Amino acid sequence: MTELPVDVVRSKRRKRTVQAYLSEGRLRVLIPADLSADEEAQLIETMVARATRRLSSFEVDLESRARILAVQYGLSVPTSIDWSDRQMRRWGSCTPATGSIRISSRLAAMPGWVLDWVIIHELAHLDAPDHGSGFRELVDRYELSERAKGYLMAVSDLREGPPVTS
Repeated sequence: MTELPVDVVRSKRRKRTVQAYLSEGRLRVLIPADLSADEEAQLIETMVARATRRLSSFEVDLESRARILAVQYGLSVPTSIDWSDRQMRRWGSCTPATGSIRISSRLAAMPGWVLDWVIIHELAHLDAPDHGSGFRELVDRYELSERAKGYLMAVSDLREGPPVTS
């Protein structure tokens, strides 16, 4: 994906909040007028990253991917699986009682085999809600499990605190 063109709109009426939205292929970032150049640069970088992740997530059909992986690895099919922009400390989460799975939109920009591991991890929770030996056996059916865990650990080390998968 190419770099998004950014329009920065400073407002004296805006005191603390920052807003960004896509319009005609450009990212418009609305910021308070009194931000320093460093604060502005950091906020714009964050907003561009979020918008890029969101656009990347539109390219992945999570439902189809989860269904294929569930059949391939002998796991239950979820009732729903959706991207989540709110998961900043987890890669994914599952509610076994309802069969719903949420996947962090941060994964949209990562290699497909990493996303597949997180999906398999969450699918396994539909059959084994805890992280016991039965759960580990289900997840370890995926041949790239250790590699995906290592990848996510390395990415997590680059950020503040390690995101986890529930």
